[in-house]
Amino acid sequence: MQERLPALAAALWWGGLSVIGFLAVPLLFAHLPSPAMAGRMAATLFAAQTWVSVACTALLLVLAKRRHAEAEEPWARDVLVWVIVGMLLALLVQFGVSPRIVAKQDLRLWHSVGTAMYAVQWLCALRVLWRCCAPAR
Repeated sequence: MQERLPALAAALWWGGLSVIGFLAVPLLFAHLPSPAMAGRMAATLFAAQTWVSVACTALLLVLAKRRHAEAEEPWARDVLVWVIVGMLLALLVQFGVSPRIVAKQDLRLWHSVGTAMYAVQWLCALRVLWRCCAPAR
């Protein structure tokens, strides 16, 4: 069971980012009556995804090294930096970028920054998932 937990955490992290960013939020803007209503719902979904991302990355960090082990798990050796970068990006978007978007401060700039950071986080999650699901070397 413990051998599969990293892949499960990485899959939940990447899958959540994918569903929220590429499916749910675009559908909100396409089908809700006003962009303001869609924006409020999107902010709620992105906030929920932040906590899913933080939980998954924290679990990955805990699982990266077994108790009393001298070295990291094989899957963790080359992806820990991606886990940490992904967690930091999730927190930066939530607490640095999102408040500026909600306050409508230079909306185009902050939306672009948030989108770029979300995309990089998605790539981090994909890299971790890819490594966790790779056959043992």
